[in-house]
Amino acid sequence: MRIRSAGVAAAVALALAAAGCGGGEEPNTTESPRAAGGKLVIWADDKRTAALKPFAEKFGQANGVTVEVQAVANDVLQTTFVTASQQGSGPDIVVGAHDWIGNLVQNGAIDPVQLSATQKNAFHPTALKAVTFSGQTYGVPYAMENLALIRNTQLAPEAPRTIEELVATGKRLKADKKVSEVLCLQVGQNGDAYHIYPLYSSAGGTLFGTTPEGDYDPKNLGVGTPESIAAFRKIAALGEKGEGVLKRSITAENSISLFTGKKCAFLVSGPWAISDVKKAGLAYDVTPVPGFAGAGPARPFVGVQAFYVAAKGQNKAVAQEFAANYVSTPELAVALYQADPRPPALTAALDQLMGTDPDLAKFLDAGKDGAVLPAIPAMAAVWDPFGKAEAAIIGGADPAATLTSAGKTIAGQIK
Repeated sequence: MRIRSAGVAAAVALALAAAGCGGGEEPNTTESPRAAGGKLVIWADDKRTAALKPFAEKFGQANGVTVEVQAVANDVLQTTFVTASQQGSGPDIVVGAHDWIGNLVQNGAIDPVQLSATQKNAFHPTALKAVTFSGQTYGVPYAMENLALIRNTQLAPEAPRTIEELVATGKRLKADKKVSEVLCLQVGQNGDAYHIYPLYSSAGGTLFGTTPEGDYDPKNLGVGTPESIAAFRKIAALGEKGEGVLKRSITAENSISLFTGKKCAFLVSGPWAISDVKKAGLAYDVTPVPGFAGAGPARPFVGVQAFYVAAKGQNKAVAQEFAANYVSTPELAVALYQADPRPPALTAALDQLMGTDPDLAKFLDAGKDGAVLPAIPAMAAVWDPFGKAEAAIIGGADPAATLTSAGKTIAGQIK
């Protein structure tokens, strides 16, 4: 475990000891939080841990419980939580991405959160949809995120309406030696399904079809279909053997720094890039990722960060109280925004912050045509084969053969 908290080893040991001594009984859910007492353990990543601690302490004082907020490295938070849950040594609440839900539910790691209709209406509809799985609300959303086009307005004063307009502007700037790259969109050697999806969707590609209820259908795979191959032919035309706009040399590690270093006028990224852009002192604007001319809109994935109640937590009544009635306060939502500026899911907090951060409304506008990132377990089978197929096609591989092979790989893993 890469848990960065001095007291975590002791906390895990205590939880294991309690489980071994019959402490695994669920608390009486009819008790009030104060009556339940005890300890509430919350796991989150570093940024959110720092923001949560003062609010957690306030909640603990008001409800007669000891609250511990412990930091777990974000890249192992989900797997660490599932493993700890199975061992009976996990937290009462975990904070993470909404696309974990399918896996967490499949592993019996989280419970539905009890939100009233009034509480649900307080959240952005897309955020609430993202945390709804099989008809139940499994998390309390607090932040949303999606990709947008971040543009250096000194180099490119006008927002491109299509990807073709962007390419023309970028090529002109490159010919004038004002930039070295037409577009900074991370690909890397293994591809990046998340960042290529806006262009893929604009060209008619999908990952999954949907059920009559509007849920993603893992039995209706969109990778390897004629539509997906046609979409990647358009992407290939922008690749290394085509326009040279999409490159494997542009990666997660250098895409933002290339933009802040004025090596490109256009960056496809999310709210997490803005702090670096501001530090660089660039004049910038945020607009939707443009789609292909004559095709559909570019539909970025919309992701949501949320609080989850552990199914095997030691203090489930208090965890439900914290998640349902405390996470939904504007004060906490604003504090989490200040720790990591992404549009709040709580409408009241979003309205409060829009006056001081105009980028919030711009990112929301960029995601208005977005697709909720699939949270079904089958999505885990998509990322690697799809990304590698993307990288290969951008490098010059045949779209039809590459996508057909990727589709077979994904289908085999889903079965």
